[in-house]
Amino acid sequence: MFDSQQTKNEKSNRQVDFATGDVRRNVLAVAAPMLVAQVLNLLYNIVDRIYIGKIPGEGTLALAGLGLCFPIITLVTAFTNLFGAGGAPLCSIARGRQDHEGAQKIMANAYFMLLLVGVLLTAVGIGFHRPILYLFGASDDTYGYAADYLNIYLLGTIFVMTSLGLNPYINSQGFAKTGMLTVLLGAVTNIVLDPIFIYGFNLGVRGAAIATVISQFLSAVWVLRFLTGPQTELTLQLRKFHPDWACIRHIVALGTSSFVMSFTDSLVQVVCNNMLRLFGGDLYISVMTVINSVRQIAQTPVMALSDGASPVISYNYGARNALRVRKSIRFMTQLGFGYTLVIWGCITLFPTLFIQIFNQNPDLLTAAVSSLHIYFFGFVMMAFQFSGQSVFKSLNKAQNAIFFSLLRKVLIVVPLTLVLPRVANLGVNGVFLAEPISNVIGGLACYITMRKTVMPELSAMESQKVRL
Repeated sequence: MFDSQQTKNEKSNRQVDFATGDVRRNVLAVAAPMLVAQVLNLLYNIVDRIYIGKIPGEGTLALAGLGLCFPIITLVTAFTNLFGAGGAPLCSIARGRQDHEGAQKIMANAYFMLLLVGVLLTAVGIGFHRPILYLFGASDDTYGYAADYLNIYLLGTIFVMTSLGLNPYINSQGFAKTGMLTVLLGAVTNIVLDPIFIYGFNLGVRGAAIATVISQFLSAVWVLRFLTGPQTELTLQLRKFHPDWACIRHIVALGTSSFVMSFTDSLVQVVCNNMLRLFGGDLYISVMTVINSVRQIAQTPVMALSDGASPVISYNYGARNALRVRKSIRFMTQLGFGYTLVIWGCITLFPTLFIQIFNQNPDLLTAAVSSLHIYFFGFVMMAFQFSGQSVFKSLNKAQNAIFFSLLRKVLIVVPLTLVLPRVANLGVNGVFLAEPISNVIGGLACYITMRKTVMPELSAMESQKVRL
């Protein structure tokens, strides 16, 4: 009895109550651990790029090979988000309605799909890796590096989909610190093992992949142990489990927006790699690998802020507390705008500092500095894209979220990437110019639409509450 009460008290002390207290503190209480978690998660791949880019004599080419794997790695993330980010807001909404059985059912069905799709992706990826890599822009010089990394990385697909796909269900219950520790375990392991396997065992890119798979396995074990243990509010139960296809369709409907965002990232990477190889050669694929890495570093805090606000928005929307939803949206947008403005200034003033994290080749530095300036111009507009997308996903407005994911990447970035290099001899500069144009158009369109559609609904909700 005492142990049970003690466990309950410990859970209560670590869990953020979305229904009470200052909204800004609630958002930051979730966002801060999620920021640490996302930074650590970023280290999974960033550390690989740092070590690979500095392999003596072959770092620049190996970096290009690793960049060719990004679209496939991003595709794995897309399917992970389909069931992870798709089900977590529904889980929060169900908790807000005090429907704990429904919330547990959502989590169990999501995990079933993560396992099923993980097996399929592993089989298809390994079986068809050669034609896929050449389709994605590989040359005879870069294929070997890409294949060595990818074939090993894909063996850990189920592990990464388990850890990243189930972690949102930990965060959606308010256990943000536990979610952070999930990624901390894997990231620290990867940081320690990378130099051992890459340099100590002289395995190069294969060593980086082996270290990543081991790290993902440990993270997956940690997540499963927590969600099946006594400290969680919603327990993952798979005994006598039967798929609920209606529930899965509901998860997929909402998760499609996150899937489309990641899938279109993969599509853009493929198009960019092919155009860069055509107009600049393998060197510019290495440049794009570095720029993508800098972008991931730059956008991680604003993504953590959006993800931190999401469960607060979802919970209070489910509880019909429009005022707290409105405050969460305002705080998320203002803080995101301020951060993106500062980081844009830092990258503009100190581009070489960011590039040298990954590679110090003089030819790459020369090409990357001007490309970085173009690519990050107007980066502040991404705050509006993240804010609008986060609100649409949090409020289960899947169609809006999907549309604006497609608008920015498929309808703006991809066509511009294909056309601009051929306009006025822009060449590779045209490839990098497509990103800032899409940030301005897509970001403003998403945010303005969110304001025009969501705010009236919240006002009506407040009026209805006053009448009652």
